[in-house]
Amino acid sequence: MAPLSHTLSLSLLPFSKTLVSKPSLCAFPCRASSTPPPPPPAAESEGAGAAAPTRGEVFLEMQRSSAAAAQIMKDYKRQEDYRERKKKRKEKKLVRAKVASNVACCYGCGAPLQIEERDAPGFVEPETYELKKKHHQLKTVLCGRCRLLSHGHMITAVGGHGGYPGGKQFISAEELREKLSHLRRDKVLIVKLVDIVDFNGSFLSRVRDLAGGNPIILVITKVDLLPRDTDLNCVGDWVVQAVVRKKLNVLSVHLTSSKSLVGITGVISAIQNEKKGRDVYILGSANVGKSAFISALLKTMAKNDPAAEAAQKYKPIQSAVPGTTLGPIQIEAFVGGGKLYDTPGVHLHHRQAAVVDANDLTALAPQSRLKPRYYPVPAINGLTRDANNELNGCSLFWGGLVRIDVIKGPKTTRLTFYGPRRLQISTVPSNEADDFYQKEVGLTLTPPTGKDGSETWPGLEAVRQLQIKYTKQNGPTCDIAISGLGWISVEPFGLPAGEDYDDEEDTGELHLAVHVPKPVEVFMRPPLPVGKGAESWYQYAELSEKEEESRPKWFY
Repeated sequence: MAPLSHTLSLSLLPFSKTLVSKPSLCAFPCRASSTPPPPPPAAESEGAGAAAPTRGEVFLEMQRSSAAAAQIMKDYKRQEDYRERKKKRKEKKLVRAKVASNVACCYGCGAPLQIEERDAPGFVEPETYELKKKHHQLKTVLCGRCRLLSHGHMITAVGGHGGYPGGKQFISAEELREKLSHLRRDKVLIVKLVDIVDFNGSFLSRVRDLAGGNPIILVITKVDLLPRDTDLNCVGDWVVQAVVRKKLNVLSVHLTSSKSLVGITGVISAIQNEKKGRDVYILGSANVGKSAFISALLKTMAKNDPAAEAAQKYKPIQSAVPGTTLGPIQIEAFVGGGKLYDTPGVHLHHRQAAVVDANDLTALAPQSRLKPRYYPVPAINGLTRDANNELNGCSLFWGGLVRIDVIKGPKTTRLTFYGPRRLQISTVPSNEADDFYQKEVGLTLTPPTGKDGSETWPGLEAVRQLQIKYTKQNGPTCDIAISGLGWISVEPFGLPAGEDYDDEEDTGELHLAVHVPKPVEVFMRPPLPVGKGAESWYQYAELSEKEEESRPKWFY
C-alpha cells in the first residue's frame, strides 16, 4: 500500500497543472510572468449609458406596482361577486320554475288545482283529477269556479274587493301583488294595459314598483267603445301627453281593441322587436281586459305562428269579476324562445269595483259603444234655450254612485256623461238632493241594487270641491274622471247663450261638488277628444324637434 503523502501528491497533480496552464488572475502579476497584462478598459464618455435609478424612483415604482396589483385583485373580486350573484339569481329562477312546473294549475285562472275545498278556486272533482293525472293531462283542466265564470256567474275570490262580504277570504289583493314581486329582479318585457274608458283609474302610476327597470310597452284597450266619429289621431296624442305628464318612460303606445282587433298587429310587431328571448308579462289593473287582449293576441299570431295556434285551445278565462286570474298563467305562444304570461290583475281600492256588490259589477262595464248624455238636454230642432233649464242650484245623480252639485257657474254650462248606460242620470234641486237619495237609492238610483244592497250601502261619504277656471273657448274646459266608472265632460259654454245671458255676471269660474263613496277617487284632467267635432277644438302640443324625438311614438 502506498504511503498517504504519496497518494495526496498524486491526486493534486492534475489540479496543479490546471492552475499553471491558465493565465494569472492576480491584480499584481509577478515580473517573471511572460504573459503581458490585459489593457485597462476604456473609460466611458460622460453622459453615455443608462443611469442607475435613484432611491425615490425605486420607491415610486414599488408603489405603482403595489397599486396595480391591488386594482387587479379588486377587479377580480368584483367579477367573482358578479358571477356569484348571477349564479344565485339563476338558481332562484330555476327553483321558481321547478316549483311552478311541479304544481298543476287551472289554465283558466292560474289557481293551483285541489280536491279538498269545493267552494275554493282550483277545485276539481277527485275522479276527474285522478284521471287527468294518470294520463298526464292536468294542464288541460279547468277548475269549477272558472266553469261557472264562463257561464256568466259572478263569483268573487279576492277578499275585500268586488263587494266580498268577508268571512273566508280565499286570497287577498296583497297576495296577488306578491306573486308579481319577482318581476323587479327578472329580465322580462312588460306589456302594460290601460282601459281608455277608465284611463286615470286603471293607469297604475306606480307600475315601476312591480316592473322595476324592465322595458314597458303601453297598450290602451277598448278604443272600440269610444263614441262614433272619434279621431284616433287626437286620442293618440292625448294619451302620449298624459304619459309624459305622469313621467312614465315607455317604448311605444298602442291604441287597440280586443273585439275588433284594431292595433293588435302593431303590438305583436313591437313585442317581437323588443322581446330578445325574454319572457313577456301582460300587466294591468283588475278588469282592464288582459285575458281578452291575450285571446286577440293569440288569434292574430296564429295566422303565422303554430305555437300561438296551439295555445288558443287553452287560453285564460274572461269575466267581469275583478280577480278572475289568481296566478301567473304560462302560455307557449312564441316559437323563438320566451313565454307569454297572463298575470293577476292589480286591485286598486280607489275604483268603484272595490265598493259595489259582486252582482252589480256587470253594470259598471260598458257593453257597447259609448253615447254622450247631455245635461241639460239640448233643445230638439231649435237653438233657443229655456231660461229655467239650467244647472245652477241643481244636483245630478249618476246611478247611486255619484252626485254632482252645480254650486256656481254660467247659465250656459253643460255636463256630458260618458260611461255605462245602465246607470240612470237623475236631476233634482240641490236642497232636495239628500231626501231624494235616501228615498231612491237601491230603487231608481242603482247600483246598489235592491233593499238588501241599499241597507248595507255606506253612501256617498267623500266630497271633493272643484274650482274650475275657464275662458270663452270652443269645446270642453276639462273632464271629471270617476275612478272605475267613466268621466264627465265640462263645457261652460255648451249651451246657446240666449237673450238673458249677462257677460258681467260671468266670473270665469265654475264651482262643483262631487260626492262619491269614500275610497273612490275623483280626477280632474284635460278633456279627452272624443266624438264628432273634437278635432276642431283639440289642441296638439307645440314641441321642439328634441322634444318630439324624446316622446314615445303611438300606433293604432
